[in-house]
Amino acid sequence: MVLYHYGVLYFPSMQPDRHTALLNKGYLAVDLFFLLSGFVMAHVYCAMFERRVDTRSYWTFLSARIARLYPLHLAVLGLFVALALVVSITEYAAGGPLAGIPVTGVRSMLALLANLFMLQGLHASTLSWNYAAWSISLEFMAYLAFPFVLVHVWRAGPRAQGLLALMLCAVLAGLAWWTGDDFNQWDGPTTLLRCLPEFLLGTLLYRVYVSQPSFRLGTGPFSGQSSSLWSGDAVTAGVLALVLLTLHLKGPDLLVIVLFAALLMAVVSNRSRIGAWLNSSPLIWLGEVSYALYLIHGLVEHTTSEILTKALHIQDRHTLSTGSSFGMMVLMLSVSLLLAAACYRWIEKPAQRYLRGALSR
Repeated sequence: MVLYHYGVLYFPSMQPDRHTALLNKGYLAVDLFFLLSGFVMAHVYCAMFERRVDTRSYWTFLSARIARLYPLHLAVLGLFVALALVVSITEYAAGGPLAGIPVTGVRSMLALLANLFMLQGLHASTLSWNYAAWSISLEFMAYLAFPFVLVHVWRAGPRAQGLLALMLCAVLAGLAWWTGDDFNQWDGPTTLLRCLPEFLLGTLLYRVYVSQPSFRLGTGPFSGQSSSLWSGDAVTAGVLALVLLTLHLKGPDLLVIVLFAALLMAVVSNRSRIGAWLNSSPLIWLGEVSYALYLIHGLVEHTTSEILTKALHIQDRHTLSTGSSFGMMVLMLSVSLLLAAACYRWIEKPAQRYLRGALSR
């Protein structure tokens, strides 16, 4: 996703689509994320909500989700506000007008209020400070309903679960028809039709996973019996190859999402070389800092824009050469990774532990 934002949208002169559509389809990482999020949430909380939802269990769940999302979101939001004030004061000191923060629009007081209540995803084009945060707003909305949905999903029989899966797939198919198979929907009501059905499909995938012996594993976080077909590398490598080929050839977005679901089931069932590689230390570290990287890369991008336009007087990034664009992208990515590691260690984890303790009291 970061490479898509930097290498496709931010530096248009790079034009990676001349060689492959892989990066240009990077917005579909959001769809993979929502499938995975529904799967993981069902795995973590199925025991808590398989029979009923009461006030205590619901607050335990919600407080954990608040502690997970809010501290870093608020910290990065504060950095955006601080940057806006610094830019405004600098321009005033240079003889310009004192603009301040507008009441409405992007990076406004209204947008700030929406971000505080995680509502920016409903209309990200006018309610964003950190544009990347639209998806965590939708994720938080999914969390609010998740325990009640999980109870019914867990109690339902195979036929009801199948009908629900068909309904969710029909919603996604309808969205594909409505948008011309463009799932890059990040603004307005279509974001709900994109993200929430995928989150619920992830929950259903986990229900299928634990109810079918052919998927379950002998050890690891998703435990059960092992199957030689799904635990080997052949299925995982084959599905991964199909995903990459479809993305490379600019295949239909809806097909990619279906392949993402198959890839998720193959990966969590794998107990061979691919599974070991996915559990290697560098990839585990990237997974740990991924939330910080996702939020902080928007701040790095916005700061770069302020430097380019106000300090270097480069108004049109189309004028940057391919080499200059590539060099700046590497620099921005490096800074984003360093800041993400620092935010994870010194903001995200300590604040998460403190807030979970405070909310539990």
